[in-house]
Amino acid sequence: MRAEEVRERIAKAAKAQREWAKSSFATRRKLLRVIQRFILEEQDTICRVSARDSGKPLVDAAFGEVLVTLEKIRWLCNEGERWLKPEKRSTGAMMFYKKARVEYHPVGVMGAIVPWNYPFHNVFNPLVANLFAGNALVVKVSEYASWSSQYYGRVIDAALDAVGAPRDLVQIITGYGEAGSALVTGGVQKVVFVGSTGIGRKVMEAAAKTLTPVVLELGGKDPFIVCADADLKQCVPMALRGAFQSCGQNCAGAERFYVHEKIHDKFLAKVLESARKLRQGWALSSSVDCGAMCMPKQAQYVQSLIDDAVARGATVHVGGKIELGAQGGQFYPPTVISGITHDMRIAREEVFGPVLAIVKTKSDEESISLANDCDFGLGSNVFTRSTRRAEKLGSQLEAGMTSINDFCSTYMAQSLPFGGVKESGFDRFAGIEGLRGCCVPKSVVVDRFPWLMKTNIPPPLCYPVADNAFAFCKALSRMFFGLNVAQQFGGLLSLAKCFLMPSNSYTKYD
Repeated sequence: MRAEEVRERIAKAAKAQREWAKSSFATRRKLLRVIQRFILEEQDTICRVSARDSGKPLVDAAFGEVLVTLEKIRWLCNEGERWLKPEKRSTGAMMFYKKARVEYHPVGVMGAIVPWNYPFHNVFNPLVANLFAGNALVVKVSEYASWSSQYYGRVIDAALDAVGAPRDLVQIITGYGEAGSALVTGGVQKVVFVGSTGIGRKVMEAAAKTLTPVVLELGGKDPFIVCADADLKQCVPMALRGAFQSCGQNCAGAERFYVHEKIHDKFLAKVLESARKLRQGWALSSSVDCGAMCMPKQAQYVQSLIDDAVARGATVHVGGKIELGAQGGQFYPPTVISGITHDMRIAREEVFGPVLAIVKTKSDEESISLANDCDFGLGSNVFTRSTRRAEKLGSQLEAGMTSINDFCSTYMAQSLPFGGVKESGFDRFAGIEGLRGCCVPKSVVVDRFPWLMKTNIPPPLCYPVADNAFAFCKALSRMFFGLNVAQQFGGLLSLAKCFLMPSNSYTKYD
């Protein structure tokens, strides 16, 4: 789309939002239930469309597209209203006679720029949160997921019609850099960007021109720490899922496996036992474990990382070479590689491919040190039989999320925020924080007993102020904030003296 058309879409969404902002939470829940019913009844179609556009097998589509979206809808319907209602806050010592609250008002039109790896969830994730918060949404899908977005767009229109909501409330736009730039600068009140760190910087630069707030969820290179006492029966299947789900094309995928030397060989043997059996092929084929790379030349990029690691001493046990022929080009085989060190590119660059890269470590301390020796800090995972040990290690990881004896469980718990630190971005979407991030927080203070007490400027402070105005303020400080009863009582006496001054020392207002 051209920039002019994007701006027109934003204007339409803004008009629709003014109407939708008046809707009740009951109506918004009804809309989410309509979408939920569609997802449950059309899982096959949703997953097939997603698989065709992203290359992931149907099972991975069910995991990453359907289940997490249903969980988000369930959480919003059950708890969303609670977190968007006005929230009581304390007023402090001096304003004991007041009531304070925070109100959450819709930002207006939210812009979202989302990637191709989960074409269904990446649209419906911001959609359900923003519509529940009272916003309109203009979402730019990746040029590599344009086909599926047209189908999902028709679904959204039908859902809006079902509850009597304005159709223009949700706008799906397609295009390249021009469309994305127009979205950021074209009048939306906030932007969520999910994608690479490089493009994230460009989004932030463009947003600075209009002071548009941005949420950046960028690259990830999540560590997967396997302690000496880890339960391999539980850990290995998690490691395989973390590395190979959707062919590794996940921002929160496990990319660095730090395995203690005492358990390293057993871990590797069990991983290889399953990895050698993995089947790769067309996403819609039956019994396929790994599909294709979606991005052109991504397979060649993954190969360059493997080649660099091998040249520096790493060992490939499975895969490691692009298979030419019928599955060549955008199919990269599931790969297990060990002997990884931090001087290798694969230890530092985001792979975004089906590679399980193992680093042997001598201690928990070394695992933590190496895990934190990275520009990214999105998710993290720790495996040990001791929960206390796992939580201690997890607290030391420089990451926005940590799963204990699990892989990426923080995303299935939809009450939790999603996001990272360092070059993985800032701010959060999802969870309470993400839902409230769809709103403008507004502070409000009102009288608690309006018929009895209300604020009046004390005579010494009325303009023109009295000679003892400063002494009056100091007395107030001691009376309310003195460190002990004696100081507070002294402040009260000083305050009384200020009021006992001759009346001509300050102005009175009748």
